[in-house]
Amino acid sequence: MARLNWDDLRVFLAVARSGQLLSAAKRLGVNHATVSRRLQQLESGLGQTLVHRRTHGCDLTDAGRQLQAVAERMERDVLSVGEGEASDAINGTVRVGAPDGFGLQFIAPRLGQLAERHPGIRVELVPMGRSVSISRREADLVVTLARPDQASVIARKLVDYELGLYASHDYLTRAGRPGSGDDLPVHRLVGYVDDLVYSDVLDYTREFSPRWRTDVAIASAVGQLEAVLGGAGIGILHRYIAEEHASLERVLPALEVTRSYWLARHESTRAMGAINAVADFLVESVREVAYRFG
Repeated sequence: MARLNWDDLRVFLAVARSGQLLSAAKRLGVNHATVSRRLQQLESGLGQTLVHRRTHGCDLTDAGRQLQAVAERMERDVLSVGEGEASDAINGTVRVGAPDGFGLQFIAPRLGQLAERHPGIRVELVPMGRSVSISRREADLVVTLARPDQASVIARKLVDYELGLYASHDYLTRAGRPGSGDDLPVHRLVGYVDDLVYSDVLDYTREFSPRWRTDVAIASAVGQLEAVLGGAGIGILHRYIAEEHASLERVLPALEVTRSYWLARHESTRAMGAINAVADFLVESVREVAYRFG
């Protein structure tokens, strides 16, 4: 293989992981033209096409996929050497993708603690309204709702969590309390926008009532929480979030569902100290308050 320039490889990895030249440029903090020039320079030096440029993104060729594996091994080596020289200072940017409820209600309030522990780490928290590709490294750490099955992804369970029915005291005073699941259809029900449910594990309304009909549809867990707090109706909320609000009341507590959070990452990040530090912090934070989840 021709001699490889690490700066060119770093640009190539960003393109391979994001699937777009523009996204890669933003992540690297350079302009689109620089990314294109570096990529062309790398392809010219190797005498191979690495990326098929499409209208809405890029796909790796076979040669590109082979080079990605080589580049990621080099990346691990570079990072591990750097940490060996300065093991007491963990630095870097770590992008964390998480469902909006867990990301905004659990992770975000704890970022100050993380900063105190590791002041050299810059966290990018991305609340997900869709599935995030770990294999393409759209995020360094991803909290998923099901265990990933890709061979290149490693995952560990964070916690099981419980969802139940909640409504505000004001709403229940006005509308009355349902005596059973059969009464739910006569109430205003708060839930997801059906065609924007990005994971099957979020499609749990029928587990509460086969006649569930969403009257107030909101495409985020945090939005649903706010609607229920405002008296919009009865909603399916995360227990660890809902029970922080004294104005909410559990409705039909015998009805509940359990789901799980998994913490996933690409196997190529095993030796990356900043990512390890953030992953360990998240696991520790969940364990400290595991009783709140279910």
